[in-house]
Amino acid sequence: MQIAVASGKGGTGKTTISTSLALCAGTDVQYLDCDVEEPNGHIFLKPKLAHSETCWVTIPNLDDSRCTACGKCRDICNFNAIAQFGENVMMFPEMCHSCLGCFRVCEEKAILEDRRTIGVLESGMAGNIEFVHGRVRIGEAMGVPLLKAVKKMADPEKLVIIDAPPGTSCPFVESISDADFVILVTEPTPFGLHDLKLAVTVLKNFNIPFGIIINRSDLGDDRVQCYCEDEQIPILMEIPFQRRIAEGYARGKNLVDTVPELHDSFSDLLADIALQTAKE
Repeated sequence: MQIAVASGKGGTGKTTISTSLALCAGTDVQYLDCDVEEPNGHIFLKPKLAHSETCWVTIPNLDDSRCTACGKCRDICNFNAIAQFGENVMMFPEMCHSCLGCFRVCEEKAILEDRRTIGVLESGMAGNIEFVHGRVRIGEAMGVPLLKAVKKMADPEKLVIIDAPPGTSCPFVESISDADFVILVTEPTPFGLHDLKLAVTVLKNFNIPFGIIINRSDLGDDRVQCYCEDEQIPILMEIPFQRRIAEGYARGKNLVDTVPELHDSFSDLLADIALQTAKE
């Protein structure tokens, strides 16, 4: 089973929840940090990284001696990674999405394969948790290819906890696309409610079962609870604000280590999700 932990905005406690679930899942669990632009699950799980590999994508390189400036490669590129000025064809590799369309339409075989490094994929163990994360190269504009590399590491024989990137853009969609269940972490504030609604809209289009965890539930107001009641969205858990949680977070301490009584709550939540997905 794959459980994705996501949020419509950053700072809601998504990674705090996802790492806590991994720690409470028992054996045969894998944690995938798909927030490749800002991975921080390692801060709380403290894995011993044993494997590292550089990830890259295929990009075009032009052989001027073969190019006839027909314009077909320019016309097929939707991301303006290829431009043409008269007889001059220019490549902008940093804008390439590696769709490989230009390779297919070039009848002169003037498009040659080149590579662009996008980041690093690292894996190891955090106790009994198999840990995987990606770190995108500084300056790289597109994290989805690296995110896909992280997801390819998913073990079908294990419970997989996916720490999804915040927001509702392409990385969010790619992270939750194969999930059996999604947990949306939010906070009871106007911003939290606004971005929660965006995330809910995306999930309804995917027809993936999901529920809500409200973090710092005793702050703000009750509009998130009212929204969930009106939309018939299950509230899986409410975690009140506690000073010791904030202090533990500041020290890189996991939630279930800071508040041990939450261990059973997370274990029960995982059991309930497994039961629900089995029925569906």
